[in-house]
Amino acid sequence: MSWDVVLFNSTEKITDPAELNETKLVSVSFTAVFEAYFDNIVKDGDHLEIKGDGYTIDYFGDNEPASNTMLSLYGEGAIYPLIDLAIKNNWQIFDTGLGDMINLNNPSVNGYQNFQAYRTHVLNQYQQQPKQNWFTKLFKRKP
Repeated sequence: MSWDVVLFNSTEKITDPAELNETKLVSVSFTAVFEAYFDNIVKDGDHLEIKGDGYTIDYFGDNEPASNTMLSLYGEGAIYPLIDLAIKNNWQIFDTGLGDMINLNNPSVNGYQNFQAYRTHVLNQYQQQPKQNWFTKLFKRKP
């Protein structure tokens, strides 16, 4: 299960993406910035994968500038270069699982450990659901 985050490029501090001021969003080519910053990017069409030491970041390249982009993170170390890049570019990071902005100055407040707890909670809920055989249910005869 990936840790999904959204990078935002905005001239104002975003506290709640549901209430963000779209006129404050600034378009940028995230792909161009990533290519200049990261050393090891594997391309497969529009799908790109940043390979780091103990982490991977998956995303889809932008064909034109955008004000935000979604990334799928794998491994605890994935957030740290993104935080560095966000600080350098005045970007902000939203954690889609927790529904909260990541504190770039103190990512442990709502970072990887909270994602792991959220992931465990989701997996436990899924495993506790009764298993249904879709084939039997679909073809069950009614009297």
